[in-house]
Amino acid sequence: MTRTARVTRTTGETDITIELDLDGSGTCDISTGVPFFDHMLNAFGRHGLFDLTVHATGDTEVDAHHTVEDTGIVLGQAFACALGDKAGITRFADCAIPMDETLVMAAVDISGRGQAYCDLPLPTERVGAFDTELAVEFFYAFARDARLTLHVRELAGANSHHIIEAAFKAVGRAMRHACERDPRVMGVPSTKGSL
Repeated sequence: MTRTARVTRTTGETDITIELDLDGSGTCDISTGVPFFDHMLNAFGRHGLFDLTVHATGDTEVDAHHTVEDTGIVLGQAFACALGDKAGITRFADCAIPMDETLVMAAVDISGRGQAYCDLPLPTERVGAFDTELAVEFFYAFARDARLTLHVRELAGANSHHIIEAAFKAVGRAMRHACERDPRVMGVPSTKGSL
């Protein structure tokens, strides 16, 4: 059984298509029109070992907000679709990623309840042309539409680029482990019998 998804979402602000293979090798083809965000999505996919294609166009002449948030929505929907009934998955995972002076932890529960809690104090408002507050907007949208609980916490950090990149890598790695199949899990990993 393949765990893949292809999701397209078109609005008056964005047009996004994402293809996802949960059991890939980290092959990524990312094009959003927001170069730093492309770099972050590539880090997410490669460290999560997800085959990930993201083609997005948006009203970046306004700013990158709609493109980043809507990509989070579509990526979340792709994960929800690819996970199917969630039978046999590990469900819970966490990861801490160091990058030089930075340490960021991500913890995930593929719970069926979409919510995120992010504590990422960033020392600058921009990394190049990228508005740093959009990183948190992405994680909120992703968690909501993937229907999972996500915590992202900066434990140490002084450089905004390092903090955001460590966060994307940590979330990618935590998602990898939470989505992995565990042969000891029979059915859905929940005492309720559903997620």
